[in-house]
Amino acid sequence: MTSSHEQDYLNSWQERQDFAESMQPIIGKLYRNRGIEIAIYGRPLINASTIDVIKAHKTVAQFEDSKLRLRESFPFLEAIEKMELTSARIDLGKLAYAYIYKNAGEGRSVEEYLAAELAEIHNKEDKIEPRDVVLYGFGRIGRLLARLLIEKSGPHSDLRLRAIVVRGGKKGDLEKRASLLRRDSIHGPFNGSITVDNERNAIKANGSYIQVIYANSPSEVDYTQYGIENALIVDNTGIWKDEDGLGQHLAAKGASKVLLTAPAKGNIKNVVYGVNNKDILSEDTIVSAASCTTNAITPTLKALNDKFGIKNGHVETVHSYTNDQNLIDNYHSAERRGRAAALNMVITSTGAAKAVSKALPELEGKLTGNAIRVPTPNVSMAILNLNLETATSVEELNEFLRETALYSDLRDQIDYTASTEIVSTDLVGSRYAGVVDSQATIVDGDRVVLYVWYDNEFGYSCQVVRCMQDMAEVTHPSLPR
Repeated sequence: MTSSHEQDYLNSWQERQDFAESMQPIIGKLYRNRGIEIAIYGRPLINASTIDVIKAHKTVAQFEDSKLRLRESFPFLEAIEKMELTSARIDLGKLAYAYIYKNAGEGRSVEEYLAAELAEIHNKEDKIEPRDVVLYGFGRIGRLLARLLIEKSGPHSDLRLRAIVVRGGKKGDLEKRASLLRRDSIHGPFNGSITVDNERNAIKANGSYIQVIYANSPSEVDYTQYGIENALIVDNTGIWKDEDGLGQHLAAKGASKVLLTAPAKGNIKNVVYGVNNKDILSEDTIVSAASCTTNAITPTLKALNDKFGIKNGHVETVHSYTNDQNLIDNYHSAERRGRAAALNMVITSTGAAKAVSKALPELEGKLTGNAIRVPTPNVSMAILNLNLETATSVEELNEFLRETALYSDLRDQIDYTASTEIVSTDLVGSRYAGVVDSQATIVDGDRVVLYVWYDNEFGYSCQVVRCMQDMAEVTHPSLPR
Protein backbone atom coordinates (compact mmCIF):
# COMPACT_ATOMS: atom_id res chain seq x y z
CA MET A 1 0.00 0.00 0.00
CA THR A 2 1.31 3.44 -0.92
CA SER A 3 1.85 5.74 2.07
CA SER A 4 0.40 9.25 2.12
CA HIS A 5 3.93 10.64 1.97
CA GLU A 6 4.73 8.62 -1.16
CA GLN A 7 1.43 9.63 -2.75
CA ASP A 8 2.05 13.30 -1.98
CA TYR A 9 5.45 13.09 -3.65
CA LEU A 10 4.00 11.31 -6.68
CA ASN A 11 1.27 13.95 -6.99
CA SER A 12 3.86 16.73 -6.70
CA TRP A 13 6.00 15.17 -9.41
CA GLN A 14 2.99 14.75 -11.68
CA GLU A 15 2.07 18.40 -11.16
CA ARG A 16 5.59 19.47 -12.18
CA GLN A 17 5.41 17.33 -15.30
CA ASP A 18 2.02 18.78 -16.20
CA PHE A 19 3.28 22.35 -15.90
CA ALA A 20 6.48 21.58 -17.81
CA GLU A 21 4.50 19.99 -20.64
CA SER A 22 2.22 23.04 -20.73
CA MET A 23 5.23 25.35 -20.90
CA GLN A 24 6.95 23.61 -23.81
CA PRO A 25 4.60 24.69 -26.64
CA ILE A 26 4.51 28.27 -25.34
CA ILE A 27 8.31 28.43 -25.16
CA GLY A 28 8.57 26.97 -28.66
CA LYS A 29 6.05 29.37 -30.20
CA LEU A 30 7.60 32.40 -28.51
CA TYR A 31 10.92 31.61 -30.12
CA ARG A 32 9.78 30.34 -33.54
CA ASN A 33 7.20 33.04 -34.13
CA ARG A 34 8.65 36.03 -32.28
CA GLY A 35 12.33 35.41 -31.59
CA ILE A 36 11.91 35.39 -27.81
CA GLU A 37 14.24 33.04 -25.92
CA ILE A 38 13.06 31.89 -22.50
CA ALA A 39 15.57 30.92 -19.81
CA ILE A 40 15.58 30.02 -16.12
CA TYR A 41 18.53 31.60 -14.31
CA GLY A 42 20.57 31.48 -17.50
CA ARG A 43 19.50 27.94 -18.48
CA PRO A 44 17.92 28.16 -21.96
CA LEU A 45 14.63 26.33 -22.47
CA ILE A 46 14.53 26.27 -26.28
CA ASN A 47 13.96 22.66 -27.35
CA ALA A 48 14.14 21.60 -23.70
CA SER A 49 12.55 18.30 -22.68
CA THR A 50 10.01 18.04 -19.87
CA ILE A 51 12.74 16.90 -17.49
CA ASP A 52 15.05 19.72 -18.65
CA VAL A 53 12.37 22.29 -17.76
CA ILE A 54 11.94 20.76 -14.30
CA LYS A 55 15.69 20.58 -13.71
CA ALA A 56 16.15 24.22 -14.78
CA HIS A 57 13.67 25.28 -12.09
CA LYS A 58 15.47 23.14 -9.54
CA THR A 59 18.78 24.98 -10.17
CA VAL A 60 17.26 28.20 -8.79
CA ALA A 61 17.81 26.84 -5.27
CA GLN A 62 21.56 26.86 -5.95
CA PHE A 63 21.46 30.65 -6.15
CA GLU A 64 18.55 31.76 -3.98
CA ASP A 65 17.13 31.08 -0.50
CA SER A 66 14.10 29.25 -1.85
CA LYS A 67 13.34 27.06 -4.85
CA LEU A 68 11.09 28.23 -7.68
CA ARG A 69 8.12 26.01 -8.42
CA LEU A 70 6.78 25.51 -11.91
CA ARG A 71 3.30 26.47 -10.80
CA GLU A 72 4.80 29.80 -9.68
CA SER A 73 6.59 30.61 -12.93
CA PHE A 74 3.86 29.38 -15.28
CA PRO A 75 1.52 32.42 -14.85
CA PHE A 76 4.42 34.69 -15.85
CA LEU A 77 5.03 32.67 -19.01
CA GLU A 78 1.34 32.86 -19.88
CA ALA A 79 1.38 36.62 -19.39
CA ILE A 80 4.52 37.00 -21.55
CA GLU A 81 2.82 35.03 -24.33
CA LYS A 82 -0.03 37.57 -24.41
CA MET A 83 2.28 40.61 -24.62
CA GLU A 84 3.39 42.31 -27.83
CA LEU A 85 7.14 41.86 -27.51
CA THR A 86 10.09 42.09 -29.91
CA SER A 87 13.02 39.67 -29.97
CA ALA A 88 14.92 39.25 -26.69
CA ARG A 89 16.25 36.77 -24.19
CA ILE A 90 13.93 36.73 -21.17
CA ASP A 91 14.88 35.07 -17.89
CA LEU A 92 11.53 33.80 -16.68
CA GLY A 93 13.06 32.47 -13.47
CA LYS A 94 14.54 35.79 -12.35
CA LEU A 95 11.35 37.68 -13.17
CA ALA A 96 9.12 35.25 -11.27
CA TYR A 97 11.43 34.82 -8.28
CA ALA A 98 11.91 38.57 -7.79
CA TYR A 99 8.15 39.16 -7.91
CA ILE A 100 7.21 36.30 -5.57
CA TYR A 101 10.06 36.28 -3.06
CA LYS A 102 11.70 39.72 -3.25
CA ASN A 103 8.60 41.92 -3.45
CA ALA A 104 9.71 43.34 -6.79
CA GLY A 105 6.05 43.59 -7.81
CA GLU A 106 5.42 46.31 -5.21
CA GLY A 107 1.71 45.59 -5.20
CA ARG A 108 1.36 45.51 -8.98
CA SER A 109 -0.31 42.73 -10.92
CA VAL A 110 1.86 40.25 -12.81
CA GLU A 111 0.91 41.98 -16.05
CA GLU A 112 1.82 45.45 -14.73
CA TYR A 113 5.10 44.16 -13.33
CA LEU A 114 6.09 42.50 -16.62
CA ALA A 115 5.12 45.59 -18.64
CA ALA A 116 7.59 47.62 -16.56
CA GLU A 117 10.39 45.03 -16.57
CA LEU A 118 10.09 44.38 -20.31
CA ALA A 119 9.32 47.97 -21.33
CA GLU A 120 12.23 48.24 -23.79
CA ILE A 121 10.81 45.43 -25.96
CA HIS A 122 7.10 46.02 -25.25
CA ASN A 123 5.09 47.39 -28.19
CA LYS A 124 8.29 48.09 -30.14
CA GLU A 125 9.18 47.36 -33.77
CA ASP A 126 11.87 44.76 -34.48
CA LYS A 127 14.07 46.16 -37.29
CA ILE A 128 16.94 43.67 -37.27
CA GLU A 129 17.65 41.92 -40.57
CA PRO A 130 18.91 38.29 -40.52
CA ARG A 131 22.47 37.58 -41.64
CA ASP A 132 23.87 34.74 -43.76
CA VAL A 133 26.59 32.67 -42.07
CA VAL A 134 29.19 30.37 -43.62
CA LEU A 135 31.32 27.98 -41.57
CA TYR A 136 34.72 27.63 -43.19
CA GLY A 137 35.99 24.36 -41.73
CA PHE A 138 33.87 21.69 -40.09
CA GLY A 139 35.91 20.23 -37.24
CA ARG A 140 35.09 20.15 -33.52
CA ILE A 141 34.21 23.85 -33.21
CA GLY A 142 32.62 24.08 -36.66
CA ARG A 143 30.17 21.25 -35.94
CA LEU A 144 29.24 22.63 -32.52
CA LEU A 145 28.63 26.06 -34.05
CA ALA A 146 26.40 24.33 -36.60
CA ARG A 147 24.44 22.68 -33.80
CA LEU A 148 23.98 26.00 -32.00
CA LEU A 149 22.86 27.81 -35.15
CA ILE A 150 20.49 25.00 -36.18
CA GLU A 151 19.08 24.89 -32.65
CA LYS A 152 17.83 28.44 -33.12
CA SER A 153 16.73 28.15 -36.74
CA GLY A 154 13.31 29.43 -37.68
CA PRO A 155 11.47 32.40 -39.21
CA HIS A 156 13.01 34.77 -36.63
CA SER A 157 16.52 33.37 -36.74
CA ASP A 158 19.01 36.24 -36.94
CA LEU A 159 22.01 34.11 -37.92
CA ARG A 160 21.17 31.76 -40.78
CA LEU A 161 23.61 28.96 -41.46
CA ARG A 162 23.70 28.83 -45.25
CA ALA A 163 26.86 26.83 -46.05
CA ILE A 164 29.95 25.02 -44.85
CA VAL A 165 33.22 24.99 -46.78
CA VAL A 166 35.56 22.00 -46.57
CA ARG A 167 38.36 20.41 -48.52
CA GLY A 168 37.89 17.06 -50.22
CA GLY A 169 34.83 16.03 -52.11
CA LYS A 170 35.73 12.34 -52.35
CA LYS A 171 33.05 9.71 -52.66
CA GLY A 172 31.06 9.41 -49.44
CA ASP A 173 32.36 12.69 -48.04
CA LEU A 174 28.91 14.27 -47.69
CA GLU A 175 27.52 11.31 -45.77
CA LYS A 176 30.51 11.33 -43.42
CA ARG A 177 30.15 15.05 -42.74
CA ALA A 178 26.46 14.55 -41.97
CA SER A 179 27.24 11.56 -39.76
CA LEU A 180 29.76 13.56 -37.70
CA LEU A 181 27.13 16.25 -37.21
CA ARG A 182 24.55 13.62 -36.26
CA ARG A 183 26.69 11.70 -33.76
CA ASP A 184 29.21 13.11 -31.28
CA SER A 185 31.14 10.98 -28.81
CA ILE A 186 31.29 13.80 -26.26
CA HIS A 187 28.19 15.93 -26.80
CA GLY A 188 25.82 13.13 -27.73
CA PRO A 189 23.39 12.75 -30.63
CA PHE A 190 22.09 15.70 -32.63
CA ASN A 191 18.71 16.82 -31.32
CA GLY A 192 16.66 16.49 -34.48
CA SER A 193 16.63 15.19 -38.03
CA ILE A 194 19.50 15.22 -40.52
CA THR A 195 19.28 14.12 -44.15
CA VAL A 196 21.64 14.40 -47.11
CA ASP A 197 20.81 15.90 -50.50
CA ASN A 198 23.42 14.29 -52.76
CA GLU A 199 22.07 15.91 -55.92
CA ARG A 200 22.64 19.43 -54.61
CA ASN A 201 25.54 18.70 -52.23
CA ALA A 202 23.66 19.80 -49.13
CA ILE A 203 22.78 18.76 -45.59
CA LYS A 204 19.24 19.32 -44.34
CA ALA A 205 18.87 19.66 -40.56
CA ASN A 206 15.78 20.74 -38.64
CA GLY A 207 14.65 23.08 -41.39
CA SER A 208 18.11 24.45 -42.17
CA TYR A 209 19.33 23.86 -45.73
CA ILE A 210 23.12 23.85 -45.54
CA GLN A 211 25.10 23.96 -48.78
CA VAL A 212 28.34 21.98 -48.65
CA ILE A 213 31.03 23.70 -50.74
CA TYR A 214 34.34 22.07 -51.59
CA ALA A 215 37.30 24.43 -51.97
CA ASN A 216 41.04 24.51 -51.35
CA SER A 217 41.30 28.24 -50.67
CA PRO A 218 38.86 30.96 -49.54
CA SER A 219 39.25 33.21 -52.59
CA GLU A 220 38.09 30.58 -55.08
CA VAL A 221 34.56 30.42 -53.62
CA ASP A 222 31.67 32.37 -55.13
CA TYR A 223 28.94 32.39 -52.47
CA THR A 224 26.53 34.40 -54.60
CA GLN A 225 25.94 31.43 -56.90
CA TYR A 226 24.25 29.78 -53.92
CA GLY A 227 22.16 32.86 -53.14
CA ILE A 228 24.43 33.84 -50.24
CA GLU A 229 25.03 37.57 -49.83
CA ASN A 230 26.81 39.81 -47.31
CA ALA A 231 27.87 36.71 -45.39
CA LEU A 232 29.76 36.42 -42.14
CA ILE A 233 32.49 33.81 -42.68
CA VAL A 234 33.53 31.94 -39.53
CA ASP A 235 36.99 30.45 -40.06
CA ASN A 236 37.43 27.32 -37.92
CA THR A 237 40.50 25.95 -39.70
CA GLY A 238 43.22 27.76 -37.75
CA ILE A 239 45.30 27.83 -40.93
CA TRP A 240 45.30 31.62 -41.32
CA LYS A 241 45.69 33.94 -38.32
CA ASP A 242 46.79 37.26 -39.80
CA GLU A 243 45.17 39.89 -41.98
CA ASP A 244 46.78 38.68 -45.19
CA GLY A 245 45.62 35.09 -44.74
CA LEU A 246 42.13 35.84 -43.40
CA GLY A 247 41.73 38.62 -45.94
CA GLN A 248 41.44 35.93 -48.62
CA HIS A 249 37.88 35.34 -47.39
CA LEU A 250 36.94 38.92 -48.21
CA ALA A 251 37.98 38.36 -51.83
CA ALA A 252 35.20 35.79 -52.21
CA LYS A 253 31.97 37.05 -53.78
CA GLY A 254 29.17 37.26 -51.22
CA ALA A 255 31.48 37.49 -48.19
CA SER A 256 31.68 40.68 -46.11
CA LYS A 257 33.17 39.85 -42.70
CA VAL A 258 35.39 37.20 -41.11
CA LEU A 259 35.46 35.83 -37.56
CA LEU A 260 38.41 33.64 -36.54
CA THR A 261 37.87 30.96 -33.88
CA ALA A 262 41.46 31.12 -32.63
CA PRO A 263 43.85 33.79 -31.35
CA ALA A 264 44.84 36.20 -34.11
CA LYS A 265 48.18 37.77 -34.92
CA GLY A 266 49.01 41.37 -35.75
CA ASN A 267 46.49 44.16 -35.26
CA ILE A 268 43.36 42.00 -35.47
CA LYS A 269 41.09 42.54 -32.46
CA ASN A 270 41.01 39.56 -30.08
CA VAL A 271 37.55 39.67 -28.48
CA VAL A 272 36.37 37.94 -25.33
CA TYR A 273 32.65 38.42 -25.36
CA GLY A 274 31.37 40.18 -22.25
CA VAL A 275 34.73 41.85 -21.64
CA ASN A 276 35.70 43.85 -24.73
CA ASN A 277 33.03 43.05 -27.32
CA LYS A 278 32.17 46.75 -27.39
CA ASP A 279 35.42 47.10 -29.34
CA ILE A 280 33.69 45.42 -32.30
CA LEU A 281 32.76 48.21 -34.69
CA SER A 282 30.55 48.13 -37.77
CA GLU A 283 33.56 48.77 -40.00
CA ASP A 284 35.58 45.83 -38.60
CA THR A 285 35.84 43.16 -41.28
CA ILE A 286 38.19 40.71 -39.49
CA VAL A 287 37.88 39.85 -35.79
CA SER A 288 39.18 37.01 -33.59
CA ALA A 289 37.17 35.29 -30.85
CA ALA A 290 40.46 34.49 -29.01
CA SER A 291 41.02 31.03 -27.47
CA CYS A 292 38.85 28.84 -25.25
CA THR A 293 41.14 29.38 -22.26
CA THR A 294 41.34 33.15 -22.73
CA ASN A 295 37.54 33.21 -22.86
CA ALA A 296 37.32 31.05 -19.74
CA ILE A 297 39.56 33.15 -17.51
CA THR A 298 39.21 36.76 -18.70
CA PRO A 299 35.62 37.41 -17.50
CA THR A 300 36.45 36.20 -13.97
CA LEU A 301 39.73 38.13 -13.98
CA LYS A 302 37.89 41.29 -15.06
CA ALA A 303 35.32 40.89 -12.28
CA LEU A 304 38.06 40.35 -9.68
CA ASN A 305 40.19 43.23 -10.94
CA ASP A 306 37.23 45.63 -10.94
CA LYS A 307 36.30 44.69 -7.36
CA PHE A 308 39.56 43.90 -5.59
CA GLY A 309 42.38 44.85 -7.99
CA ILE A 310 44.93 42.30 -9.19
CA LYS A 311 48.61 42.95 -8.43
CA ASN A 312 49.91 39.87 -10.24
CA GLY A 313 49.33 36.15 -10.58
CA HIS A 314 49.82 32.84 -12.34
CA VAL A 315 47.32 30.90 -14.44
CA GLU A 316 47.69 27.14 -14.74
CA THR A 317 45.36 25.41 -17.17
CA VAL A 318 44.58 21.73 -16.77
CA HIS A 319 43.41 21.16 -20.33
CA SER A 320 41.88 18.18 -22.09
CA TYR A 321 43.94 16.82 -24.95
CA THR A 322 43.27 18.17 -28.42
CA ASN A 323 43.55 16.98 -31.99
CA ASP A 324 46.97 18.62 -32.22
CA GLN A 325 48.44 15.88 -30.00
CA ASN A 326 49.29 12.34 -31.06
CA LEU A 327 47.02 9.45 -30.17
CA ILE A 328 50.08 7.22 -29.71
CA ASP A 329 53.77 8.10 -29.42
CA ASN A 330 54.97 9.54 -32.72
CA TYR A 331 56.95 12.43 -34.16
CA HIS A 332 55.62 15.91 -33.34
CA SER A 333 57.35 19.20 -34.07
CA ALA A 334 56.42 20.57 -30.63
CA GLU A 335 58.08 19.48 -27.41
CA ARG A 336 56.31 16.65 -25.50
CA ARG A 337 53.19 16.74 -27.70
CA GLY A 338 54.37 13.69 -29.61
CA ARG A 339 53.64 11.45 -26.61
CA ALA A 340 50.34 9.55 -26.41
CA ALA A 341 47.65 12.06 -25.40
CA ALA A 342 45.29 9.51 -23.83
CA LEU A 343 48.02 8.06 -21.59
CA ASN A 344 50.04 11.03 -20.37
CA MET A 345 49.84 14.34 -18.58
CA VAL A 346 51.83 16.64 -20.83
CA ILE A 347 53.34 19.93 -19.73
CA THR A 348 53.08 22.48 -22.52
CA SER A 349 52.90 26.20 -23.02
CA THR A 350 49.84 28.41 -23.30
CA GLY A 351 49.54 31.94 -24.54
CA ALA A 352 46.24 32.47 -22.73
CA ALA A 353 47.65 34.39 -19.75
CA LYS A 354 49.49 36.80 -22.02
CA ALA A 355 46.49 37.01 -24.36
CA VAL A 356 44.28 38.23 -21.50
CA SER A 357 45.85 41.68 -21.85
CA LYS A 358 44.57 41.98 -25.43
CA ALA A 359 41.03 41.99 -24.05
CA LEU A 360 41.89 43.46 -20.65
CA PRO A 361 44.86 45.87 -21.08
CA GLU A 362 44.98 46.75 -17.37
CA LEU A 363 46.43 43.29 -16.69
CA GLU A 364 49.31 43.75 -19.15
CA GLY A 365 52.46 42.12 -17.74
CA LYS A 366 50.75 40.95 -14.54
CA LEU A 367 50.10 37.30 -15.38
CA THR A 368 52.21 34.26 -16.19
CA GLY A 369 50.80 30.98 -17.48
CA ASN A 370 51.43 27.37 -18.27
CA ALA A 371 49.37 24.34 -19.25
CA ILE A 372 49.10 20.66 -18.49
CA ARG A 373 47.32 18.54 -21.10
CA VAL A 374 45.53 15.63 -19.41
CA PRO A 375 43.94 12.37 -20.68
CA THR A 376 40.34 13.59 -20.91
CA PRO A 377 38.66 14.47 -24.23
CA ASN A 378 36.79 17.60 -23.10
CA VAL A 379 36.25 20.05 -20.20
CA SER A 380 39.25 21.83 -18.75
CA MET A 381 40.10 23.83 -15.65
CA ALA A 382 41.97 27.06 -15.04
CA ILE A 383 43.63 27.59 -11.66
CA LEU A 384 43.99 31.31 -10.94
CA ASN A 385 46.65 31.99 -8.31
CA LEU A 386 46.38 35.71 -7.69
CA ASN A 387 47.70 38.44 -5.42
CA LEU A 388 45.02 41.09 -4.91
CA GLU A 389 45.24 44.78 -4.07
CA THR A 390 42.57 44.31 -1.38
CA ALA A 391 42.38 41.52 1.20
CA THR A 392 39.19 39.47 1.32
CA SER A 393 37.73 36.24 2.72
CA VAL A 394 36.39 33.03 1.21
CA GLU A 395 32.84 34.06 2.11
CA GLU A 396 33.11 37.56 0.69
CA LEU A 397 34.82 36.41 -2.50
CA ASN A 398 32.36 33.59 -3.19
CA GLU A 399 29.37 35.81 -2.50
CA PHE A 400 30.75 38.43 -4.90
CA LEU A 401 31.27 35.81 -7.63
CA ARG A 402 27.79 34.36 -7.04
CA GLU A 403 26.22 37.80 -7.46
CA THR A 404 28.39 38.44 -10.51
CA ALA A 405 27.18 35.19 -12.11
CA LEU A 406 23.57 36.11 -11.43
CA TYR A 407 23.18 39.82 -12.00
CA SER A 408 26.22 41.44 -13.63
CA ASP A 409 26.94 42.17 -17.28
CA LEU A 410 29.09 39.02 -17.18
CA ARG A 411 26.21 36.72 -16.22
CA ASP A 412 26.31 34.97 -19.62
CA GLN A 413 30.05 34.35 -19.26
CA ILE A 414 30.47 33.38 -15.59
CA ASP A 415 28.61 30.52 -13.97
CA TYR A 416 28.90 29.49 -10.32
CA THR A 417 28.54 26.18 -8.55
CA ALA A 418 28.37 25.36 -4.85
CA SER A 419 28.38 21.60 -5.41
CA THR A 420 30.87 19.55 -3.43
CA GLU A 421 30.56 16.62 -5.83
CA ILE A 422 30.98 18.19 -9.28
CA VAL A 423 33.59 16.71 -11.65
CA SER A 424 34.64 17.50 -15.21
CA THR A 425 32.07 15.41 -17.08
CA ASP A 426 29.28 17.25 -15.26
CA LEU A 427 30.30 20.38 -17.17
CA VAL A 428 29.99 18.89 -20.68
CA GLY A 429 27.57 21.14 -22.53
CA SER A 430 28.00 24.17 -20.27
CA ARG A 431 27.13 27.31 -22.21
CA TYR A 432 29.27 29.57 -20.06
CA ALA A 433 32.82 30.72 -20.73
CA GLY A 434 33.79 29.52 -17.24
CA VAL A 435 32.23 28.04 -14.11
CA VAL A 436 33.61 29.10 -10.71
CA ASP A 437 33.95 26.15 -8.33
CA SER A 438 33.23 27.94 -5.07
CA GLN A 439 33.94 24.92 -2.88
CA ALA A 440 37.58 24.90 -4.03
CA THR A 441 38.21 28.63 -3.39
CA ILE A 442 41.22 29.40 -1.21
CA VAL A 443 41.79 32.82 0.38
CA ASP A 444 44.61 33.97 2.64
CA GLY A 445 44.30 37.72 3.06
CA ASP A 446 45.21 39.20 -0.31
CA ARG A 447 46.26 35.85 -1.82
CA VAL A 448 43.55 33.97 -3.70
CA VAL A 449 43.36 30.67 -5.55
CA LEU A 450 40.29 30.18 -7.76
CA TYR A 451 39.29 27.11 -9.76
CA VAL A 452 37.36 27.77 -12.96
CA TRP A 453 35.93 24.90 -15.03
CA TYR A 454 35.18 25.32 -18.72
CA ASP A 455 33.84 23.22 -21.55
CA ASN A 456 36.64 24.11 -23.92
CA GLU A 457 34.49 23.07 -26.90
CA PHE A 458 30.86 23.94 -26.23
CA GLY A 459 31.27 26.85 -23.83
CA TYR A 460 33.76 28.43 -26.21
CA SER A 461 31.41 27.87 -29.17
CA CYS A 462 28.68 29.75 -27.30
CA GLN A 463 31.09 32.67 -26.87
CA VAL A 464 31.83 32.54 -30.60
CA VAL A 465 28.11 32.75 -31.42
CA ARG A 466 27.83 35.85 -29.22
CA CYS A 467 30.70 37.44 -31.17
CA MET A 468 28.95 36.47 -34.40
CA GLN A 469 25.83 38.30 -33.30
CA ASP A 470 27.80 41.48 -32.60
CA MET A 471 29.67 41.30 -35.91
CA ALA A 472 26.42 40.68 -37.77
CA GLU A 473 24.73 43.45 -35.74
CA VAL A 474 21.85 41.22 -34.70
CA THR A 475 22.10 41.48 -30.91
CA HIS A 476 19.00 41.54 -28.71
CA PRO A 477 18.57 42.60 -25.08
CA SER A 478 18.79 40.13 -22.21
CA LEU A 479 16.08 40.88 -19.63
CA PRO A 480 15.62 41.61 -16.79
CA ARG A 481 18.63 43.89 -16.65
